Amino acid sequence: MKILILNASPRPNGNIAQMLETIRTEAINQGANVTMERVQQLSIRPCMACMKCRSTGNCVLPEDDAQRILALITDCDALVIGAPCYWGNIPGTLKTLFDRIVYGMMGENSLAIPQAMHKGKKAIIVSSCSTIWPFNILANQTRGVVRALKEILGWSGFKIVATIQKGGTLRYPEFRESDRKKCIKVVKKLKIRK
Repeated sequence: MKILILNASPRPNGNIAQMLETIRTEAINQGANVTMERVQQLSIRPCMACMKCRSTGNCVLPEDDAQRILALITDCDALVIGAPCYWGNIPGTLKTLFDRIVYGMMGENSLAIPQAMHKGKKAIIVSSCSTIWPFNILANQTRGVVRALKEILGWSGFKIVATIQKGGTLRYPEFRESDRKKCIKVVKKLKIRK
């Protein structure tokens, strides 16, 4: 099984990074081929909304990391995305990436009705925020991140098999044993076969 992990956190050693590293290690231990990319380190120009990609299947902008990540998404069997909460949503860098690769995530018919291009693939969503539980969910903090990613991944055909929403990182910034156990548990939902 090929797994792509996208880390959309700017903190190289923060909670998202630690959760994703635990998922990566466990997936490798179970026999998966895992690639991890940090979204903050990618060079991606913003979408110009020219809509040419919808008819040509290619972006008109010069090639950058967006096309490379799209190729990795196309080639993977499962996608794991970790994103902190920014104003109740995903970070702008991750949104920019998905804006640029929409043509490779979902197509559309002549009536502009979306058609998923990644049916049969699985996904896991990991999020964190400083707002404590359960307010991280009630106030649409981590829930806002999960909602946005479910929208993007759902229209693309991915089946969301698990989510992790860690609230309270301001008060409890450390990566705890309970966090590690949750990360290991969600990898099992990918049903990796050696």
